[in-house]
Amino acid sequence: METTEAFEGLSCRDCGEFYDPETGTHRCGECEGILDPAYEYDEIDVDRETVAARPFDSMWRYAELLPFRREGAVTMDEGATPTIDCPSLAGEVGVGEFLIKDEGRNPTGTFKDRGASMAVTAAVQHGATDVALPSAGNAGQAAAAYAGRAGLASHVYLPARAGFTTKAMVNVHGGDLTVSGGRIGDAAAAYGDAMDEHEDWYSLSSLVTPYRHEGKKTMLYELVEQREWDVPDAIVYPTGGGVGLAGMYKAALELRELGLIDELPSFYAAQATGCAPIVEAFEAGREVHEPVEHPDTICGGIEIPDPGGSQWILEALRETDGGAVATDDEEILDAAIAVAQSEGLEMAPTCAAAASGAWALADAGEFDDDETVVVVNTGAGNKEADVLRSHLMSQGV
Repeated sequence: METTEAFEGLSCRDCGEFYDPETGTHRCGECEGILDPAYEYDEIDVDRETVAARPFDSMWRYAELLPFRREGAVTMDEGATPTIDCPSLAGEVGVGEFLIKDEGRNPTGTFKDRGASMAVTAAVQHGATDVALPSAGNAGQAAAAYAGRAGLASHVYLPARAGFTTKAMVNVHGGDLTVSGGRIGDAAAAYGDAMDEHEDWYSLSSLVTPYRHEGKKTMLYELVEQREWDVPDAIVYPTGGGVGLAGMYKAALELRELGLIDELPSFYAAQATGCAPIVEAFEAGREVHEPVEHPDTICGGIEIPDPGGSQWILEALRETDGGAVATDDEEILDAAIAVAQSEGLEMAPTCAAAASGAWALADAGEFDDDETVVVVNTGAGNKEADVLRSHLMSQGV
């Protein structure tokens, strides 16, 4: 494999077992734990000036902190998304600065492209011919796009409730689409059956491959650099599986380890009240979530009743003095529309959980009036424009 100099291999987050990247591909063979790319940080020679001198053109500009070299990456210049100052929202929320990291600018319209680029690159390096995953929607579209670019066959399992756009684009990108049942658990079950039948398929499933969160961690690198290395006080993240939040937490720890920042931002998980296992676990003081038996939210992207990385997410919230918040579907849709009408930015319903969560946290006195709060918009509003317009029409507008 063509890896970067500091990338050592994969470490199990549960039992500590270590794997060479040539042979370790997915979960831990000893305990089925999550594998996490590990680095020899003493071998990473990078400073603020070195990074600043590079074109701000993709997430691969941070190659020293990634497993694979840019030259061998399957990439469409994902990343390098803007962080937008939203003064009207800052005044409304009552904070010093309110910023939105707009991941809707990625090639397929969501932050999933970062993880897809990294994971498909790993698949190519491991000699895969077929990749497969279950998804609520956006990750499936991204996987099909990047697999197509790499010349791989893709097999995507979506629930019936996934949006029309993501279903259509899986096919447009050449993916083999299977729609199973109404919710993500149904898609995951169908995917599991297919993987049992096709042992040569390479999984791109979240936290099964070690590389999706590794691509998503670059959101934090960009955010801090865009603020001239001034760490924001709080980052509010729409949380389903929470892979992006875990990745950003890892990135913050890495930047501190390298002396590029001194403080960590406080991370907040934002969920919908109809499916809030992380919020419930955080408030109960548990280290691991309890699955939601009957999830029910319009925000399909974060309707993940049994998130596999909850222990990692909860660690991130507690170790950074952050928190967790859940808001109702109506509040979430209202927030998406408010952001569009006051600042012009388009947030998909799932993503707007972070905006409504930020409002709720501010109302609860979580933020001081001079703090900087960042909301991560994980996907473009036109992914589910029909949902937003229907909500707007229901209000008689």
